Amino acid sequence: MPTADEIDAPPAIRSRLRKLGIERPDDLVLHLPLRYEDETRVTPIADAPLGWPVQVEAVVLDVSLRQAPRRQLVARVSDAGGEGSTLFLRFLSFYGSQKSGLEAARDAGRRLRIFGEMRDGFLGREMVHPRYRFLSDDENEGNNDVDALPPSLTPVYPSTAGLAQGTLRRLIARALRAADLAELLADGWREQHALPSLPAAVAFLHSPPPAVEESALQARAHPAWRRIKFDELLAQQLALRRLSLARRRQGAPVLAVAGELARRLQAALPFALTGAQRRVAAEIAADLEQAHPMQRLLQGDVGCGKTIVAALAACQAIEAGYQTAFMAPTEILAEQHYSKLRAWLEPLGIEVSWLAGSLGGKARQAKRQQVATSAQLVVGTHALIQESIDFARLGLAIVDEQHRFGVEQRLDLRRKGDNPHQLMMSATPIPRTLAMSYYADLDLSVIDELPPGRSPVKTRLFSGGRQRKSLRRTRRRRRRPPGLLGLPADRGIREARTAGGT
Repeated sequence: MPTADEIDAPPAIRSRLRKLGIERPDDLVLHLPLRYEDETRVTPIADAPLGWPVQVEAVVLDVSLRQAPRRQLVARVSDAGGEGSTLFLRFLSFYGSQKSGLEAARDAGRRLRIFGEMRDGFLGREMVHPRYRFLSDDENEGNNDVDALPPSLTPVYPSTAGLAQGTLRRLIARALRAADLAELLADGWREQHALPSLPAAVAFLHSPPPAVEESALQARAHPAWRRIKFDELLAQQLALRRLSLARRRQGAPVLAVAGELARRLQAALPFALTGAQRRVAAEIAADLEQAHPMQRLLQGDVGCGKTIVAALAACQAIEAGYQTAFMAPTEILAEQHYSKLRAWLEPLGIEVSWLAGSLGGKARQAKRQQVATSAQLVVGTHALIQESIDFARLGLAIVDEQHRFGVEQRLDLRRKGDNPHQLMMSATPIPRTLAMSYYADLDLSVIDELPPGRSPVKTRLFSGGRQRKSLRRTRRRRRRPPGLLGLPADRGIREARTAGGT
């Protein structure tokens, strides 16, 4: 016998519900419909619009098996409404009992209540695989409680194989009767924002009245849907805020230094930092001096100078006596970062190491030893998070194109040290990352200024029907490659040495 916190259903049904994330009666209450069907009225067959689901009532005139173009069961029904009152029901997949049941209804003159989408077929107006049920034998079937039309729209719920809509509706209706949803918002605040109470919103969405504005319901713009959206966002924000506060209670390396390495690096650069680069570098430097782990997203267009800002952060960690790990999603990108960082930092006496999955044998063993002992900055791919890699004193983890790594992969890199600070970089952060930054669990720095000489990034959107045009533009760009910094190829190579777009 299920407990109070379990759903009262056979084990097989509970197993299918778990596939939908439903384990408790409260989960059933919050399992909201995808859409609705209007079974609150009966439409004459002659008046039923094409292409829309409608409900009709009719008697069976004849039943037949047809073999062309494939075996199918066809029933001709009519509601005796005059011209255009005949309808064909076609079933491409059916049981023998279905055929005999329709024949029995024909012989007894029993009425069917049929729901489906009306369409034009070879034989005339038809419904393919409609839902139907037999009405009672009582001549006044409309007065029979079993045959009464429902008072509200019929919900259609997200489901899974082996879990019928009827079963879901019965379980949800039972859970709603026993539910005790608490209202957490003040009445005055709800009225000010035109939001219903949570119990009222949930009850409404499970059984909306037929007079409801259907477009607002289907578009999820109805006040009941707005209340659900508000609660979901509020729950997410509170959960992320709790995570953020828990993170701030964790200890992290305090990387407070004089900044000598960063100043020497800037003095050696052939270009000057932009105002945006200096601003975000200061934001990151302030975070690294805190006793709780930094978790910051550095966002900016390609070529805006994210890498040099990351190099300045690495200098701060290294000057404080800690290691820095710099992880990129592909070996090509990681090698580009390695070459650039090595050219910048090795003249300052910083040991930069390279680690990738392509290294094997003795070379790999030597790199592991270097990471565990002397390397101050380690650049690499996913190889950095392998179990065999141990950092001696990891203080800062930098992840480029963070949207191409999974959550666990980023956590694996953090576990290589004792709560190291984490800097994530991306030109195209995914919606989940933006949500984390907006709702409190990820601080955000944006480089919103391009270095001198850097052409602005142009984004163009082509619809699927303009695929040929987009391909033609791509081919033209391939024939005339624009050189670095958007300049002609020869001039771009010369001027790349003095521009800050790195």
